[in-house]
Amino acid sequence: MQSTINKSLLVAAICCFAAALAHLGCIVFGGDWYRFFGAGEQMARMAEQGLWYPTIVTSVIVLVLLVWALYGLSGAGVIKPLPLTKIALTLISSIFLLRGVAFVGLMPVFPENSLTFWLVSSGICLFIGSLFAVGTWQQWSVLGSHHP
Repeated sequence: MQSTINKSLLVAAICCFAAALAHLGCIVFGGDWYRFFGAGEQMARMAEQGLWYPTIVTSVIVLVLLVWALYGLSGAGVIKPLPLTKIALTLISSIFLLRGVAFVGLMPVFPENSLTFWLVSSGICLFIGSLFAVGTWQQWSVLGSHHP
């Protein structure tokens, strides 16, 4: 662990943990939470019917966000270095930023999601992606070097 903590990556990790908790809330609390977070009426109804699809999809998102949070903590110097941290943080930054700007192309694929959902979720992705990108850039020289 480093003597100084990178605040951008720490905040990015906290955001990922919060997003994972929100997604976990959808699994636990069901249709109303899927609706509130803009997942669409179809996902909400499937959750209310007890179908497995929303739980599986949302669980995968929760796991991905938790792994990304751990990589954020690793890059920030809060926890021990994880394997391939530099590459992982670069990919995580890129995925968040791409998701933030690609919503126009994604909207037709998910027509039940509201414009509000797309604008808010894309803004959040841009924010978190920027935190990951700035933090990764700041830590670039130390990432991948395994100093005690």
